[in-house]
Order: sequence, then structure tokens, then C-alpha cells
Amino acid sequence: MPKTVADQLVAQLIDAGVSHIYGIVGDSLNPIVDAIRRTGGSAKGGIDWIHVRNEEAAAFMAGAEAQLTGKLAVAAGSCGPGNLHLINGLYDAHRSGAPVLAIASHIPSAQIGSSYFQETHPERLFVECSNYCEMILTAEQAPRVVNSAIRHSIAGPGVSVIVLPGDVAEFASKAETPSLVLTEKPRVIPNGADVASLAKAINDAKTVAIFAGFGVQGAHDEVIAFAERIKAPIGHSLRGKEWIQYDNPYDIGMTGLLGYGAAHAGIHDADLLILLGTDFPYSQFLPDPSKVVIAQVDANAEHLGRRVSVAHPVHGDVLATLELLAPLVTEKTSTRFLDSMLKKHAKLLDTVVGTYTDVANTAPIHPEYAISVIDELTADDAVFTADTGMGNVWQARYVTPTAKRRLIGSYLHGSMANALPQAIGAQVAYPDRQVVAIAGDGGLSMLLGELITATAYDLPVKIFVFNNSTLGLVKLEMLVDGFPDFGVDVPEVDYAAIATGAGFHAERVEDPKKLRDAVGRALAHPGPALVDIVTDPRALSLPPAITGAQVKGFALAMSKIVLHGGAAEAVKMAQSNIRHVPGL
Repeated sequence: MPKTVADQLVAQLIDAGVSHIYGIVGDSLNPIVDAIRRTGGSAKGGIDWIHVRNEEAAAFMAGAEAQLTGKLAVAAGSCGPGNLHLINGLYDAHRSGAPVLAIASHIPSAQIGSSYFQETHPERLFVECSNYCEMILTAEQAPRVVNSAIRHSIAGPGVSVIVLPGDVAEFASKAETPSLVLTEKPRVIPNGADVASLAKAINDAKTVAIFAGFGVQGAHDEVIAFAERIKAPIGHSLRGKEWIQYDNPYDIGMTGLLGYGAAHAGIHDADLLILLGTDFPYSQFLPDPSKVVIAQVDANAEHLGRRVSVAHPVHGDVLATLELLAPLVTEKTSTRFLDSMLKKHAKLLDTVVGTYTDVANTAPIHPEYAISVIDELTADDAVFTADTGMGNVWQARYVTPTAKRRLIGSYLHGSMANALPQAIGAQVAYPDRQVVAIAGDGGLSMLLGELITATAYDLPVKIFVFNNSTLGLVKLEMLVDGFPDFGVDVPEVDYAAIATGAGFHAERVEDPKKLRDAVGRALAHPGPALVDIVTDPRALSLPPAITGAQVKGFALAMSKIVLHGGAAEAVKMAQSNIRHVPGL
């Protein structure tokens, strides 16, 4: 039996397949860190300690690793301020369904409840961002709580939190370690009557469209085959992009504010829309159920009908549902609707999205051109991370998925500053794989210290900073709502100089003619590399469907800018974007 509670905890994590833990050492966490040290590291079958600069980043790193590998990942923070920093990254991991275990060490057990130095109540604070959150107060209790936390994280999947006072971690272990019982995730087989009802609706509809989400993972070929059978165009959500867009002749892009292509038209113009494995939250971009019949297939029954009224709900895995549904559906013969949506999509790509990238010699650098170069030069099996904001827009529109590429971001929590730490977590998980972070200057600056983490472990992450000295998506949100942009601009910063000081290979690019070579050098560099791309701060992301309210809001905001002496700014913004507005 391990000597201490800390030793027993670490042994249980090793048994669960954990080989490294992200965190910052300190006071109440020291007994656990020392137990990790005594394992000899992953090279000897133990655990490595990954020393980060902020526990928030540790949680993002663990969340990225867990999302990409599907295996348990661990982050840790010392008492009080240390583990409080974990919260934002844990929220992101939990909402993303990432199996993460967090160790929140605590003040001495005898001092709990006495307003002791650094005292908080982590067993209360982490409840909302976890499946399981329990405090360990005895050696007898410890192994069972740890076992339960591991199982909750993996089975959820999601976050579990262990709260462990530093003195309790040093107690002699007294209870046997329970065996870790884990099984493969079962398939959710849908009810036959629900499948039959959906099949009839498909057979009765003249035109059908599919809107695919994260739930189509593992069913790519089957979804494509089904779309061929019913002659349905396929739109997708941001989380669904990596699982359905590649090798897809029926792709019509993505809807939403970050969207592009004909997805908006396709899902609104069909007689029947099938929401396939998606819990797309933006109901304003979904069709009116009084005008379009809506069906929904999802393995999580909680998702059915919670965004929009659904006439045909089916509780089941996408793959299992399609296996039962396909034989009941009569193959459609008319391709008129499908062909019209594919033609519309191609036109929109050429006249809107494609136009943005045709600016190779235009300064300041258009971000759309920059991301198209990065996409072209990056490996087919690269892992991409993207900051929330414009980084997500560029990833959604211009990063081309393949069967091997992975795309992650803070898609459900929407946190800033995620791209760099997620890239580090991805690189730790896959040391021999190319990892690329699409970082905004706003996001990067929030957790800038993690550049030191990358150099400390010589991780070959590639950071591409879209440096426009402004919070671009926030600026767009203000403008379309009729507000003049305010408080979004920041002083110009040379992030290449900062990265060089941190030990990166780094270059700053202002001339678009020099961009391709700089990107190539960064990707070829054997260690961490950063390219600081100075982009046009007035280049905005236009949604695929521009509403009258958005046009009115934008015009109102421009009028306010002019009235307050910003005529030149308004003209420059128009010059940066007007040629990309559909029909102009």
C-alpha cells in the first residue's frame, strides 16, 4: 500500500493512464508534487509535472489534451488563489465534455471555517463547472473519492474536482485502493417508432437539408451516403466542421455570425431540416418551425427541442440512427434543390469568402489572406487551436479540414486566451505532431506568460498572432448593434520581440509579400515559433446572411463615428470591407 494519501492519489492517476499533470507548485500542494517527483517521471512509468505560469492555462491545457485524446487529463492548483485560477479553464473543459480531473489543494483541515489565510470553499466554488466535486478529510475516505472522481470525469465526460487539504495529503494511507472499473461508451439505439416517423417525414418531403454538429463524429461516411440518398445539402456548426466538411461533395458551409456559404439558405429553404447531432444554440439562425418542418437526432435527450420546436425528435447516436433509418427511406431522384444550393455555395465562396483572400499584395495585411496562407502550408494532420473572436472566424472559414486534422477552440464557453494554452496541451499530448495556434493579440496578451512554458519544455508549437491592435469581433458586435466602437483598441505591441525574449523563433510581418516565407520558416523551425502578423484592424467579418437590422445598425454606428469627428476612420473601414459585401 502507498505510504501517504498523496502517494495513493498519484498511484491511482497512474493506473488511470495519466502521465503528466499541469499546474504550479506551492504550499498545500507540495505533498502531492513531491509524490509525483518520487514516481520518476513518465519515462519510468510515473508522472511528469508540467510547470505553467497560470493555473487557468493549466486547465485549458488539460482540457485540450482530453478533448483530443479522449483520455483523462489532470490540472492542479494550490489553496486559495492557486485553485481559483483553474475555474475559467475548467468551465471550458466541462462544457466541452473533456474528461479532466482537477486537484484543488486546501488549507490545513483544522483551520477550515476560521477565516484562515487564503481560505476559500473550493467544494462550493467548483460545483457548477464539474460533474463531481468532493473534499477529502480522512485517509480512509481518500481512495474512494479519487476513484469516484476519475470515473465521473471519464463517464460524463466532464470535469471532476478533488479538494484535498495539504495536511490530509500527508496522512498515512489506511484504505485499500478500489479497482478502477471502466467500460466502453455504449451506443444509444433510437426507438423504432421515432425512426419510422422520421423516415415517413423524409419520404413525404420534396426537399431535405441536413445541419450537422459535433455528434456526427465517427459517422462521416454514413452521413455523406445518407445525404446522397435523400439529395440533401449539408450545412454544419462550428463544432461539426472538423467531422463532416472534409471529402464532402454536399457541403454548403456554416451558418451563424461566424458562418459562410449557403448553409443559411439551405436550412431555411428546405421543406424538412434534420438537425443531426447538433445543439446549435443560436436559434435566431434556425428556421421558423411553422415554415420548415424540423427533425432532430441526438444521443443526449436533453438537447432535443431545446433550441427550436422539433416535429420529429429521435433520441439516439447519429450512426446508430442512420443504420436504422436508411433502409426505411426511399431514394430521391430530383437533385434540383441540392444543385441550386451547391451552386449558390460556390458563388458565395468565389464572390465573398474567396475575394477576401485575393489580396496578396495589399497592405495592411488582410487577415483572410494570412489564414489562407497558413492553411495551405500547414500539415494535413495538424492540430489547430483558435482564440475566441476573429480567430474563430478565420478558423471556421479558411482552415480546411482533412480526415486527420483536428480543430479546437473555446466553442461553448467562449473564453478569450484559449489558443496558446490549448496548443501547449495539444503539443504535450502529441509531441511529434504539428500544432498551430491562431491567436488574436487580445487573447494572447491575457496569458502571454505561457510562452515561457513552451520554451521551458522546448515544445514546437507554432503561434500565428493576428495583430490588429483591437478586439475585432467586439468591434463588429458594437457596429451591427448601432454603437460606435469604443474601448476596443489597444497600443501597438511587437509580440515578435516579446517572443524572441522568451526564447522563440519569432518574426514580425507587415508586408504581405513577406508573409508566405515567414510562415514557412516558422513551420519548419524545430522548436517553438511565433509569427506576429500585423493585420488590417478595419477588416471585419461579414456573416453569410446580413439582416436589415444589421445594416441599419452598421449605418447608424458609422453615422455616429462621422458625427464625432471620425469621418476618415469611417471611410477607411468602408475601403477595407466594401468590396466584399455581396452584390457590390
